[in-house]
Amino acid sequence: MGGDHAPANIVEGALAAARRGIEVLLVGRSDLPADFELGDIEVLEASEVIGMDEDPAQGVRRKKDSSLVRAAEAVRDGRASAMISAGNTGAAMASALLRMGRIKGVSRPAIATPIPVPGAGPTVLLDAGANSEVQPDWLVQFAQMGSIFARQRFAIARPRVGLLSIGEEPGKGDQLRKDTFGLLEAVDGIDFIGNVEGRDIMTDDVDVVVTDGFTGNVVLKTLEGAMKSLVAGLLGAFDTNDDTRAHAEALLPALLPLYETLDPETYGGAMLLGVDGVCIISHGSSSARAIANAIGVARDMVEADVVAEIRAAIAESA
Repeated sequence: MGGDHAPANIVEGALAAARRGIEVLLVGRSDLPADFELGDIEVLEASEVIGMDEDPAQGVRRKKDSSLVRAAEAVRDGRASAMISAGNTGAAMASALLRMGRIKGVSRPAIATPIPVPGAGPTVLLDAGANSEVQPDWLVQFAQMGSIFARQRFAIARPRVGLLSIGEEPGKGDQLRKDTFGLLEAVDGIDFIGNVEGRDIMTDDVDVVVTDGFTGNVVLKTLEGAMKSLVAGLLGAFDTNDDTRAHAEALLPALLPLYETLDPETYGGAMLLGVDGVCIISHGSSSARAIANAIGVARDMVEADVVAEIRAAIAESA
């Protein structure tokens, strides 16, 4: 029931995932219009919806029969293996945290978002918006969780972890960055490569970039806007006249793989790391394709048992 195009795109994406052999449980109202064909997909009834503009914590507390709350409870109770939502991001986080719980020893959950890199695998950025203010030890945990996620999600044997700052030198940045740098240098089990800058995120020089949620969300939205503007500019240039349209037609087959790489919907969504279950948060404007991909990511993370691996890593470093 969540997202700008719900329930149509959610249902269509679920059906596409089901055709791939993934068992899907839809959570929400079952009395959908007659033109919504659900096939054999089961519906877990939930009568309420937390709106995109509602306060997340209040929405979760007041609307106990909302689709987000019921989805998180389904994971907690073992009826589902993962939850996926394109709805209110804050409410998705709150429902996962309050119903599924936090992994023991994790200070704060973080949103891990894949950032596309042309010609290479994505860079994992975290935190992308869960915690606007953080402490150095939280960033260390983000690095640990992000490293595990990158290894399992993108098959990177030893992910290189960078700390986002305003310069590559160890002494650059505010006190938070300086304190975190020293802690990351001393942590076993991650490949800390030092400070990285914003320009490094969309390169093959780093695999996991760690920062606070305020900065991470600004970076994410800036990159999204820049890529949309770039694509719009290219399409506009291609359509200038008959000559450019002819050249564009010849170039498009070579450009399509690049577009596929840069399209956020290819990656389905971000994962909320640190909660005791798999929670995938998709963009509010997700298409059916993005939802189907998000369901695939959730299945993969369940099969890789990422939550158990994070739990073991945090317990070992405690």
